[in-house]
Amino acid sequence: MATKRVYTYEAMFLLSQAVASDLNGAIDHIKDIIARGHGEIVAMRKWDERRLAYEIDGQKRGYYILCYFKAPGESLSHIERDCNLSEKIMRNIFLRCDHMTAEQVAAQDARKDLEVEAKLRTERPATPVGAAPAAAPAPAPAAAAAAAPAASAPEATEAE
Repeated sequence: MATKRVYTYEAMFLLSQAVASDLNGAIDHIKDIIARGHGEIVAMRKWDERRLAYEIDGQKRGYYILCYFKAPGESLSHIERDCNLSEKIMRNIFLRCDHMTAEQVAAQDARKDLEVEAKLRTERPATPVGAAPAAAPAPAPAAAAAAAPAASAPEATEAE
């Protein structure tokens, strides 16, 4: 019986802002897809959250997750197919990660930071689309008093 060759892969997932608002659900979805492909996640971290060069599915901003995982070579096509069929993942790319050592891959792990951000996103109240952000609080009286003398100073006029 032939043994399955296991490779290390680097994957980038692009999520919409709506999906990223439930970051725990999105991360669990990615973990589930990789697990169904007999893969094991080695490292995962947030890569960036930025404006897209062009709209994708009506979305102007995206949330990128970088993931390193080990999986048998023949299961990568199943993982890619599941990602392409997923409604939560807008885009994805998979690369074989032969250029990095196991220590370099492990150093990329920031799952704790992802968990902290996911917790913060769930605690933050969602503002409806199109709603104006809350007004800034009034400045403290001490700060207002310090700014008042500078504002009441006479302006210098041009020399005649």
